[in-house]
Amino acid sequence: MDELNKEENPQEKKSLEQPEQNEGLVPKISPVRAGFIGLAGGFFFYQIFGGLLTYLIFGFDLNKADTNALRLITMAGQVLFILLPALIFSKIIYEDVTKVLRFRSAPFIEIGLFTVAIVALTPVLDNYVYIQNYYVDKLAGQYGFIHAAKASLDSLNKLVESSYGSLLRVRSAIDGAVVIAVVAVTPAVCEELMFRGFIQKSFELQYKSFRGALLTAVFFALYHFSPYALLPLMMLGLFLGFAAYKSNSILVPVVLHFVNNLFAVVLFLIFGESELEQSKVPSAGEIQTVYVSFFTGLLVFVLVMIGINYYYRKKRETQHAQTDQ
Repeated sequence: MDELNKEENPQEKKSLEQPEQNEGLVPKISPVRAGFIGLAGGFFFYQIFGGLLTYLIFGFDLNKADTNALRLITMAGQVLFILLPALIFSKIIYEDVTKVLRFRSAPFIEIGLFTVAIVALTPVLDNYVYIQNYYVDKLAGQYGFIHAAKASLDSLNKLVESSYGSLLRVRSAIDGAVVIAVVAVTPAVCEELMFRGFIQKSFELQYKSFRGALLTAVFFALYHFSPYALLPLMMLGLFLGFAAYKSNSILVPVVLHFVNNLFAVVLFLIFGESELEQSKVPSAGEIQTVYVSFFTGLLVFVLVMIGINYYYRKKRETQHAQTDQ
């Protein structure tokens, strides 16, 4: 019985690949409970409380709200309701904030490799959404319950797009810089410290690294309230979790999150509000081109991931060789 309890103790579990990542981390409560406390903070404080506060201040028609004031409260909400809780929870529950949030630098080559990967992954996820929407639209035309569900999702999606679009209106170069700060820089720092830092690290202490990253990715996708992009957001979150674990540096997923969001801003500035339409349905003539783009991008992404795994295998072999000398 004592042996069984010892095996189930999450503090006794160590990753066979990178055991040093979790050494010395002893949470004051169950790491799973700690992870869900982080999730509750993100969902309740920012999405629910922060959302209600925004609507109380600006009303339900955000298109009529003062754009700079909306940007300011969005940035403040991320810092106060996501970043600050991540720091406070880490200090109270783990004490070692540096280790639990993965505060360490990363070699430029690792940042570069993962950046190439996310550049390849972004169009894959976008094309997946188009393919998904094409078949959902066809099914909605055949089944009434799917049509009703799609109508509800469309309403929710339009609300999300409207809120997001209000932040992206640019009238000057200064506006552009502010938009990048609000939409790309702030979420990259705040969300990564909470999700890939505090939450994923907590789940990693209880589960294997992949399960911890996957569970974090699921909640990361739900947190964004984007119905048509749910699966792509989950895959993006899983990739960011993989990057955080392999590099053991929060800097890497922060950079990747920034690059991903910056793409969205640039595409919006170039193509306009059509880039926000997650419910967009390609025509029968366009779907073949979408398939080609999807599988081409997927092949490139897989090749880059093979290269990343090769890099880390060689790095590990070099470290072992140095240790044996």
